[in-house]
Amino acid sequence: MPEEDRVKPTEAQLKARRNRSIAIALALAAFVIIVYLGSILKLGPGIFDRGM
Repeated sequence: MPEEDRVKPTEAQLKARRNRSIAIALALAAFVIIVYLGSILKLGPGIFDRGM
């Protein structure tokens, strides 16, 4: 595809894309933390006392 046929996003579109990407990253990080904490709570504090 030639360079002149491509659509260039505007500054507002680039800013919106960046904000959307940040929001998705934060949501993913929150989900990972929730799953991790839920796993620790379900397994209980005894999981830290076990030997390797």
